[in-house]
Amino acid sequence: MEKFTLELLFQIVGIGSASGLLYKDNSLLIIGDNSGFLYEYQMDSKDLKRHTLLENPVENMLKKDKADFEAITAFGDSLYVFGSGSTEKRNKMIQVNSTDKKIIATNHFADLYSVMQNFGEIKPEDFNIEGAIYNGESWFLLNRGNGSSNKNVLFTIEGKNLNNDFTILSNTYRLPKIKGVRSSFTDGILIDDSIYFLATAEDTESTYDDGEVLGSLIGSINLKTMKIDFTQKISNTHKFEGLTLYANSKEKIEFLLCEDKDTEVLETAIYKLTLDKK
Repeated sequence: MEKFTLELLFQIVGIGSASGLLYKDNSLLIIGDNSGFLYEYQMDSKDLKRHTLLENPVENMLKKDKADFEAITAFGDSLYVFGSGSTEKRNKMIQVNSTDKKIIATNHFADLYSVMQNFGEIKPEDFNIEGAIYNGESWFLLNRGNGSSNKNVLFTIEGKNLNNDFTILSNTYRLPKIKGVRSSFTDGILIDDSIYFLATAEDTESTYDDGEVLGSLIGSINLKTMKIDFTQKISNTHKFEGLTLYANSKEKIEFLLCEDKDTEVLETAIYKLTLDKK
């Protein structure tokens, strides 16, 4: 998959630091790592709604206080929004009704994240969940290896619940470098038997502090072999943090992407990425 096109589709005013998105029925659900809201954007009418995820939510939380929502996934009638786990205040997972966008449950995953760190041999300061997938049986959580140890890890978690009855498998990946810096997972989605993932190279050894953005790539992991099938650099300048399926055919696959510019400006760019299958 070396042939691709990347184009800017539109801008959404009112959302900043976009970190994850879902596409369905010509609408987008978007989260931002600075925000306490779930955003719902109708692509036809350009109507933007805000749904509360936290008590007393704000658009731009202070960095030391933010819940750092970095991953969103859906299954059945529920949406699941995950905090990154990179600090004690970032351990929440919010379950939301996909119809009325009301909160079903707020989970605190300090224990789960601690077990994941131990199992994946990840130091707490290098732990940073950026992608989440749920297929009704298994959870797949992607740790972004932008800490000093570069631990890009795909966790597979199964069990009755994520609080006290689960099993974990982990696979570690050495992703390509961009301009001499190792890239790291920023999101992932499940399509058939593959996880398509985004990765970004950022000139920092911290999961907390931002660095110079050096580019982004897309790739896929075969769930049967747990090996990477391909990677393709798609930008030298963008920090893409959100990925969702837009259309899939025999000839091509189309994704929508969102970009985190690490600013307080409430404006989000949505891009379309097309990969040729032939």
